[in-house]
Amino acid sequence: MRINNFKKNARRSFLKNSLALSAITIIPRHVLGGKGFKAPSDQLNIASIGSGGKGSSDISNASRNGNARVSALCDVDFSGTAAATVKRFPKAKLYADFRKMLDKEKNLDAVTISTPDHVHGVAAVYAMERDKHVYVQKPITHNIREARILTEMARKQKVVTQMGNQGGSNPLLKTVQNWVDSHVIGKISKVQIWTNRPVWPQGIKMPKSNPSAKPKDLDWDLWLGPALNKPYTPNMHPFNWRGWWDYGTGALGDVGCHLIDIPYRTLGLKYPKDAECSVGTVYSGMFTQAYIPEGCPPSSFTTLHFEGTEKSKSPVEMTWSDGGIRPSHPEIIPANDDIGGPGSGNGVLMIGEKGIISTNINDSEPLMPKLYLNDGTTEFGPEIEPNDEPEYGHQRKWIDACKAGFQSREHQELTSSFDYAGPMTETVLMGNLAIRSYMLQRKNARGNMSFYARKKLLWDGENTRITNLEEANQFVGRIYRSGWEI
Repeated sequence: MRINNFKKNARRSFLKNSLALSAITIIPRHVLGGKGFKAPSDQLNIASIGSGGKGSSDISNASRNGNARVSALCDVDFSGTAAATVKRFPKAKLYADFRKMLDKEKNLDAVTISTPDHVHGVAAVYAMERDKHVYVQKPITHNIREARILTEMARKQKVVTQMGNQGGSNPLLKTVQNWVDSHVIGKISKVQIWTNRPVWPQGIKMPKSNPSAKPKDLDWDLWLGPALNKPYTPNMHPFNWRGWWDYGTGALGDVGCHLIDIPYRTLGLKYPKDAECSVGTVYSGMFTQAYIPEGCPPSSFTTLHFEGTEKSKSPVEMTWSDGGIRPSHPEIIPANDDIGGPGSGNGVLMIGEKGIISTNINDSEPLMPKLYLNDGTTEFGPEIEPNDEPEYGHQRKWIDACKAGFQSREHQELTSSFDYAGPMTETVLMGNLAIRSYMLQRKNARGNMSFYARKKLLWDGENTRITNLEEANQFVGRIYRSGWEI
């Protein structure tokens, strides 16, 4: 056994006493280092890519209880919310460019990635190529092609992965899973999902570029990453990027991985067969429809169809609506009961032959699982969740799995490793593929611009292709800036 950090006199005493014994006595680490002591060999060296906002809690939760040592922090603007993370980890080295950090910090074992959506894929690929375990915020990528690449690369590189949809570790999901597995509501053929997002500017023209307004500590070129080069645009960083396709993935990308996760997981769904949508229309003048293809719409309604699985037992139709549009109140749910979460602002309804399962959003809010049967029987889960650590231990469990190793029991018990999170993310992003295709225009026979792609899109999930509209396949991936390609 190798024991580090002995004082010389302690080591002499230990060796002397060992010679007098017929067997060597091993001194526990907690005796040597005090209660709660973690020997350096028991810790992982970790770093964050994106250290402010959600990145702050991701790296903090991952390092909780001394299971990991935060060796480095990377952010394009340490004057913003990342400043508090620097204070929390004063010994960490600071970097603006994650590529330089990963190339220089040879001893890093794992990284958390909590950047805007458009950087998730390139950062994760760069890290996994260097054999680093990765925790990536939801959605794990900006587009479907990248999600498939990350899923396959994680297996090839034998690294431990986790997506940051922390609600996947919510213990109350077992209540929903048990209702599904026991077939208490019979065959489930319809799922309705909705959200009050977006809560940022969306459905409007992108602000004009203004390089003179750039904060002096913000590295705009690194913030753009793989996105096409353009002068600094105010109000993109640090939050409003979500509403623009170059950087964000709209309401679907923001909370779809929390909400869609619930039926996708409990029903054992696979790739959808098709996708179709409609979007809220903004008029800039009388009978003049605003055309803003570079930005996400103010609201959308998307429908996906899935083949039946062992758990769902029948084909499933899933609908998604955002912008505050929600389904009608089901008859069997009392009129004064919320559907989904408080105020019915976000939620999931899984509708079966014999009843309905209703839940809130699946992140750090109470899941509030509720069962309503056609015969009047009800069963409600607790509104206050039993949870002894932040975000259900989602980051800590990833750290434990990294220490245990690829395909360890701890790894296989993770709720959002890329084997699961990759296909689920592809399903979420199918909605965005339909939305972006919905806005495609071209001149018709009369010389007027017309929308020609407003149809059901047929999806070949295995080959990641739309089979009945070639132009839609441009949104499976993206155009990369030179030097940032995947």
